[in-house]
Amino acid sequence: MKILFINDNWAMGRVRDFYDLLMYRRAPLEPELNISSNTRVDQKLVDLLELTDADYLIVDSDDSVIRSSDTVINIGLVEGNRITSENIRKLVRNVRKKHEVIEAEVAIPRGSLSNGFHERRVRISTIGRDGTVAVLIFDDTEARRLDAVRRDFVANISHELKTPIGGISILAEALAEGSNDPELVKNFSERMLIEANRLSHLVQEIIDLSRIQDQNTMQNSEMVSLNKVVEEAIYQSKVRAEKRHVEINFAADEEVEFFGDRKQLVMAISNLVENAINYSPERTTVNVVLRKNEDVAEIAISDQGVGIAESDIERIFERFYRVDSARSRDTGGTGLGLSIVKHVISNHGGDIQVWSVPGTGSTFTVLLPLTKAKDES
Repeated sequence: MKILFINDNWAMGRVRDFYDLLMYRRAPLEPELNISSNTRVDQKLVDLLELTDADYLIVDSDDSVIRSSDTVINIGLVEGNRITSENIRKLVRNVRKKHEVIEAEVAIPRGSLSNGFHERRVRISTIGRDGTVAVLIFDDTEARRLDAVRRDFVANISHELKTPIGGISILAEALAEGSNDPELVKNFSERMLIEANRLSHLVQEIIDLSRIQDQNTMQNSEMVSLNKVVEEAIYQSKVRAEKRHVEINFAADEEVEFFGDRKQLVMAISNLVENAINYSPERTTVNVVLRKNEDVAEIAISDQGVGIAESDIERIFERFYRVDSARSRDTGGTGLGLSIVKHVISNHGGDIQVWSVPGTGSTFTVLLPLTKAKDES
């Protein structure tokens, strides 16, 4: 951690000025000390910039870069003492001309061999009466990505909730109209129960996913037997397997212990086993194998189901993505199960691999690093 001790009035003034700039206050900086390409940039000013979350450029009146953070060089924004982005150069001149703070979104080319861009937010202000300008550069890429994910998630949830709620509403109206027909009442009541269960399952998986994303896995971690984790996951899927006449075989050569959150692990393996059952024809077998491969635990769940096309494999862990929407409706699938699995395994430092051949079946293999608890290491 870098700590800057400030004990003079000029530096304290700089702190207040940069705080104003960083906190969106629309006031250009007016330092008492002029900075030019012929004058060394005051180290206190540079130290203050280094303490911020932003990358930076300091540009003199000739548009030459006289100080910058390392990142702006690494992304190709500066070559020698020149700003490579024409957009930023124009903004700098505009700030110098109008003597005001300007904020903008800019696209910085990734390089001569790429057509891509770095998206950055910049805040620019004069910091000297001689035309010296400071450019603060913020990387909001991850925040934007998360915001997009949240928007998509809300949109998907809204769509997914509408389907069972709409179904229940229509069935309730039909039930009211056919209340004098016992057969219709029985039929509509059963269908309403299916839709209600589907809605309940969807809400529970949304809650589970939210908890997994917010929860610190290490807080509830302990040494657990993966053998017992798999056995519990299979037991939770027993009723579903019996209903579809699917046999589940479990094999393990030895006892395997792992430091992790037992509830999350059971949830993940249970989702994989249930997924294998749902996509298997009746009177087939789902095989679950637990093995230790040096310092990695492997849990492989194999089915004899419909398989997954190669084009779908990369997307199956996305929220609400379904390979076969019709089958998902029949089995009560929400499209969140595999997303939950991916989050749980990632939280434990592991990985999940998929092998599948359409018409033959699929194998999902969970890989978990075998590390000891802290008091045993």
